[in-house]
Amino acid sequence: MKTANEILQLINRYIDEMPYNRQPASLYEPIRYILSLGGKRIRPTLMMLAYNLYQEDPESILPQACGLETYHNFTLLHDDLMDHADMRRGNPTVHVKWDANTAILSGDTMLLMAFKLMMQCPQEYLHAVLDVFTETTLEIDEGQQYDISFETRDDVREEEYIEMIRLKTSVLLACALKIGAILGGASASDAENLYKFGEQIGLAFQLQDDFLDVYGDPKVFGKAIGGDILCNKKTFMLINAFNKADEAQRKELDKWVNAVNPDPQQKIAAVTTLYNNIGVNRLAEERIRYYFDESRKYLAAVQVPEESKQELKAYTDKMMKRNK
Repeated sequence: MKTANEILQLINRYIDEMPYNRQPASLYEPIRYILSLGGKRIRPTLMMLAYNLYQEDPESILPQACGLETYHNFTLLHDDLMDHADMRRGNPTVHVKWDANTAILSGDTMLLMAFKLMMQCPQEYLHAVLDVFTETTLEIDEGQQYDISFETRDDVREEEYIEMIRLKTSVLLACALKIGAILGGASASDAENLYKFGEQIGLAFQLQDDFLDVYGDPKVFGKAIGGDILCNKKTFMLINAFNKADEAQRKELDKWVNAVNPDPQQKIAAVTTLYNNIGVNRLAEERIRYYFDESRKYLAAVQVPEESKQELKAYTDKMMKRNK
């Protein structure tokens, strides 16, 4: 079996060598650019690790794995445009480096490229693979729309937020694992258990992201702390703070959320103190542990030898320890 690092090297080499033979070059250069910015390549790595549970040649599914990575970067390209974000992985976003129209067209092209790569799988698996991939792309759009609608709502419930991050984040991890299992010839029950494993680890992963945005070490987390607080993002933390605050706490929280041009560090400190007093930090840690533990139950149910699961376990352990 290959290690996650060996798989990552295969993925990066494949992406670096992807041909761009079609014209106009101005349509494809932004695609080359965003894919060259790197990233952890979590989704293609998960797909190949899942495949490697059943087959010894994970490099044979590089087109499908890198198709999924192309799709993931397409979602980031359009997210950046919708969020008016200026930077992605320390570099200008596509709509800033080029323009909004280019970002839309190049993003649409990336989506089609992703499907074309995904379709380069053995005919016997094509229908099942496209069923999973197509359903996932629809769910991610649904999650994005929920996220947008939450921006103008003050009554978002925790269960609504969990469903939103399941759709927006978790299902793509789940999709990666299930497609890897399908291409590896796994049983239907193993493929479904790997899907549920990815879904639960994805929920833990996103909730940890919310938590670390407030409580993480900036040097380890990779970005400044408190960004979600400054933009009043409807995270697990903020939603539960509003839902669980007493009258005085809610009034104080309202003051900071609605403040016009507040001092950034004062706002971060004040809201963090409210989170501590309300107890949403402890609640977030409990939920992260819950979803992580649930994920392990589904992985345990996969019918392959335990030693074969060790690389996948180690990789997801590493995903969940970014603050250490």
